[in-house]
Amino acid sequence: MPLGFGRRSGVAVVEIHGVIGNHVRVPAYSRIFESVAKNKNLRAMLLDIDSPGGSATGSEVLFRGIQRVAEEKPVYAYVSGMGASGGYYLACAANKVFALPTALVGSIGVIYLRPVLEQLLSKVGVEFSVFKSGEFKDMTGFWRSPTDRESEKFQELINEIFDNFVAVVASGRSLDEGKVREIATGEVMTAQRSVGLGLVDQIGDFTDALEAVAAAGNAKPTPKWIRPGRSLSQRMLGRTSFGQNTGGQALADGLQRLMTGGIYYLEPSHLAGGDYGLTGPD
Repeated sequence: MPLGFGRRSGVAVVEIHGVIGNHVRVPAYSRIFESVAKNKNLRAMLLDIDSPGGSATGSEVLFRGIQRVAEEKPVYAYVSGMGASGGYYLACAANKVFALPTALVGSIGVIYLRPVLEQLLSKVGVEFSVFKSGEFKDMTGFWRSPTDRESEKFQELINEIFDNFVAVVASGRSLDEGKVREIATGEVMTAQRSVGLGLVDQIGDFTDALEAVAAAGNAKPTPKWIRPGRSLSQRMLGRTSFGQNTGGQALADGLQRLMTGGIYYLEPSHLAGGDYGLTGPD
């Protein structure tokens, strides 16, 4: 994938805009981070984050990719609009976090979606016969509500993944785990407030963050924007046709995601909203 690296040293700028796993396609961005880590002409990297989070697994994959870049060169994060849940998870891989004072940060937590269509199915006269090898094999089934024992299992699963989130924030932000748990209520907060809690290092804009990371990497404050290439279908249909797919189709995509279920580091207001973009082939 041609990334357009120049010969002069500068700062790689990677935009993390939108839902992780949809707008932010995990395989494509993983390749970007791998390339930035290896490119000696890029002496630092700035993450431009405006994301409510997304897939828990996708967030973990990208977090580790950013960590590998940070092993080779300075990495700073800049939150312009929202750095929530998985979006903030990625920021924790950076050496420093800048943000506008009105940016929304936090939403540290995990949410699990499991659709239950038991009443709807009964109304249309549909029943399921289930044959299984173990007590919990169908615990994610949409055709019935979970039992009490299954609900306990679900909560154990969420708690384990939440513990991982807390550990990542505590390590990345050099905070005590107990302090992180106190603020890990799932709420979002302004960056201005987040500075006092240790979630953000400095209030500033894009230029402030760019100049700071360039100085840390002994690089010129020249941004080298690195974005994933468009998929073949996107190139064939053109940008205009894809831009029109933002209303009813986006809502339908969000509802489909709700029906599928899953584990997310995601600010809940985006679960079925219009923030689901086209993924395309990776």
